[in-house]
Amino acid sequence: MKKEYRPNALGPVAEVIFNIILALFSLSCIIPFIFIVIISFTDEMALAEYGYSFFPKKTTMEAYKYIFKTGELLGRSYGVSVVITVVGTILTLIITSMYAYALYRKDYKFRGFFTFIAFFTMLFGGGLVPFYITMTQLLKLRDSIWALIMPMCLNAFHIIVLRTFFTTTIPDSLIDAAAIDGSGEFRTFLQIILPISLPGIATIGLFTTLAYWNDWFNAMLFIDNPNLIPVQYLLMKIENRMEFIIQNATKMTSSEASSALKSLPRESARMAMVVLVVLPIAAAYPFFQQFFIQGLTIGSVKG
Repeated sequence: MKKEYRPNALGPVAEVIFNIILALFSLSCIIPFIFIVIISFTDEMALAEYGYSFFPKKTTMEAYKYIFKTGELLGRSYGVSVVITVVGTILTLIITSMYAYALYRKDYKFRGFFTFIAFFTMLFGGGLVPFYITMTQLLKLRDSIWALIMPMCLNAFHIIVLRTFFTTTIPDSLIDAAAIDGSGEFRTFLQIILPISLPGIATIGLFTTLAYWNDWFNAMLFIDNPNLIPVQYLLMKIENRMEFIIQNATKMTSSEASSALKSLPRESARMAMVVLVVLPIAAAYPFFQQFFIQGLTIGSVKG
């Protein structure tokens, strides 16, 4: 049978070498996380005696039991984080895509002004105190779930990235053709621009999802209600509690200190926290990957 001709194909030796390099690179990305999972199931005494190992001498669930002692609070914190991430990502994509589309349109009268406003915020900020006063005194958002969503709803860098994506991907003739066919601005934006811009929008969505899921600082500033604490801030409080016990163990009697420290899974609990935080995002990534592929396909068909 005739071999299929590929003008950009590498030689067989080069392909093997590149495949090996890519396989090694993939392993270098996956192995650290696998190592973290193994440590999270390793007994604390075994860690102290034998150190870190891919083949632990003794496995245990103590780290996860220690974290799950918070009971309903952990499940509630996960729920808060999921709500913040989903609602925040959707709002961010709506606002950012509309803002970027307005800046992309060359016939928009105030394009230069709003571009300057967005870019100016990347260079200068008001500072933490004015930000805190605005959120708590002006907007009255203290102890509100919106205090965890609104501060991150609009990012100037995301606007610039998406505007550049629109400029390099969408030809002006497409907008003109839609206008000739009688399409209004919102219909053009929703039915023409968004479907062929899914790769750029999905990229911004992934960045935003990571930012919302990993955020704990806004919770520390604005949230006192334990029912509104996101999982990142809760795990940080558990970590601080562990550090407090360790630092104050010297003030106890020797037997009390010894028993407290022995029952405390310090290193394995830290790794268990990492696992609990990373797993949901790792599970969400294929969802974004699906949109990457779908957006690329639609763009190639309509182009």
